[in-house]
Amino acid sequence: MKQIRQIDRSLTKDLIRYVSLNVLGMVGLSCYILADTFFVSRRLGADGLAALNLALPLYNFLNGTGLMIGMGGGTKFAIEKSQHKDEACDVTFTHAVWLAMVAAIFFCLLGLFFAGSIVHLMGTEGRVYEMSQTYLRVILLFAPAFLFNQVFICFVRNDGNPQLAMAAMLCGSLFNVVFDWVFMFPLDMGIFGAVLATGVSPVVSIAILFCHLKKRDRGFHLKKIRWSVNPIRTILASGVPSLVTEVASGVVMIVFNGLLLALAGNTAVAAYGVIANLSQVVLAVDTGIAQGCQPLFSRCFGQGQAGKMVFLRRAGLLTAVVFSMAVYAVFFFGTEPVVALFNSTADPQLQQIAEMGMKIYFLGMPFAGFSIVLAMFFTSTERPRPAQWLCLLRGMILIVPMALLLSSAFGQRGVFAAFPATEILTAILGASILSLEGKRKQGRERQKADR
Repeated sequence: MKQIRQIDRSLTKDLIRYVSLNVLGMVGLSCYILADTFFVSRRLGADGLAALNLALPLYNFLNGTGLMIGMGGGTKFAIEKSQHKDEACDVTFTHAVWLAMVAAIFFCLLGLFFAGSIVHLMGTEGRVYEMSQTYLRVILLFAPAFLFNQVFICFVRNDGNPQLAMAAMLCGSLFNVVFDWVFMFPLDMGIFGAVLATGVSPVVSIAILFCHLKKRDRGFHLKKIRWSVNPIRTILASGVPSLVTEVASGVVMIVFNGLLLALAGNTAVAAYGVIANLSQVVLAVDTGIAQGCQPLFSRCFGQGQAGKMVFLRRAGLLTAVVFSMAVYAVFFFGTEPVVALFNSTADPQLQQIAEMGMKIYFLGMPFAGFSIVLAMFFTSTERPRPAQWLCLLRGMILIVPMALLLSSAFGQRGVFAAFPATEILTAILGASILSLEGKRKQGRERQKADR
């Protein structure tokens, strides 16, 4: 308690402001897909849900690429800004913009020429294939908007304007929700209407973020520079955990979709679509907590304020864990009405699978929140390697074999149990890394004292 009282009250206020604003923005941003899920389920039924779920992994990769560039560049910018390195801030921002442009070209070409092939590899056919192809192609053609939106949001937030970043995310999401309904119901545009609303939403967000870019006292500007390997390496190294976290969602969806398709067909895939999209909202809040802490982590690190970093880390971890536990309690006792909201055809099999899966799957949320915040702490303090390992373990290295092993032993229940099992193991490992680093630091301090 004495240590907490010694922390500057302004830091606590900053933490509450950054985290609350960023959580609100991330909840709004996650409504991109949740709104699609709700309206698609109402308009197109289980086939529409299956098509949407099959197209989401590549959307996660697109969104993750934007986060990698934005979070990597934003983290470096925050540290440089705290050290008053104005020229370095401009170099970092310019490299981030160019990286986003290169990535946008890649995704647009992918959407133009390979959308059908990608969907075909997932084993779909008929009506589900057509809808998945349409959704994927349009999403990828809007890649420039998604990528630049993520970059601008991260830099604006780290430039001391979390309010505008939140407003941009919320307005973009509100546009998506409203026009999802307009395009799918009054205009009867089907799956194309859903994806069109989602694709235009980041354009709305960018238009709002331009208010910050017009400010003369902003801390970043586009400059004529020579491409350099070091800024690119730094941006990508710091941003990789964000990419892996997003790609992990896609990998999990691909693996789970394949296993559930083999075990119980399209209905199980549709049921998992409900669970996956609800979980994205919860993970978005955890990510919002982590991203809200990030500017403060980086600022304190840049200024060498170790005590404040410890306080921020504990507060961030506690917030994520408590929130996730509360969400699990709500979903555990309210599973039936939550699933029924997305089960427009009142399919009893879909209802049964989704209820069972949700109670098992969401057990992993408190541990996931812990790992997400901890990985962000490592990234924000220029220690990307442990963050990368945590994200790789929870996203690919552990969960894929865990899903295969548990599904072979327990069927559908095993598929859903793979997520909490993976998150528990990853959280234990993350806590061990943190403890080991603390002991090493104490050892170095003792050696200095002895000298």
